[in-house]
Amino acid sequence: MSYGDPNNPYGAPQGQPQQPQQQQQPGYGYPQQQGQAPGYGYPQAPPVSPYGAGPAAPTTMPGSVSAARVMMWVIVGLQVVAVVLLGLGAAALNAAKDEETLQDNIALQDLVGQSTGLIWGYVVFGLAWLVFAAVLATKFKNGGNGARVTILVFAIITAVLGIYPFVLVGLVHTVLAILVAVFVGNANGKAWFNRPRY
Repeated sequence: MSYGDPNNPYGAPQGQPQQPQQQQQPGYGYPQQQGQAPGYGYPQAPPVSPYGAGPAAPTTMPGSVSAARVMMWVIVGLQVVAVVLLGLGAAALNAAKDEETLQDNIALQDLVGQSTGLIWGYVVFGLAWLVFAAVLATKFKNGGNGARVTILVFAIITAVLGIYPFVLVGLVHTVLAILVAVFVGNANGKAWFNRPRY
């Protein structure tokens, strides 16, 4: 079949001159979307959350969650400073215990010995808390909901410990821990830690 054949169903209608093909414009009811090539139907639908209604899971870490991660690293840094200072204090007390001025006073020697033991206990606890905080700070990128809950519990306990035993030096810890708990516990934190991983 040739193009001019009257039996060709794809040819131009008989009796009308052939015109060059024109690009079709969308008709009524099909508005042209910006950035969409003409003639391709409906625009692409927005991504749907795998959990049903609601926005899609974030692909980049939200700003509040990123700020919480930075605050966790600040807490780690403060813990390093505290552990070093407490260790130096315990070592100084231990050295002072052996001086001649304390040899005469048994009660003061016992008090210094007990204080030294307590401070070394704080050093061990601070070191363990430091390692725990560092591990949790690394979980912000790939951690799931379990990491989120653990970070929340860590932040709440840190805030409480900053209030009671370490009132003066713990104030900064308390403020940072409260902010970490708020930023990880809000909707952005929940969406980030509950996002699907492939």
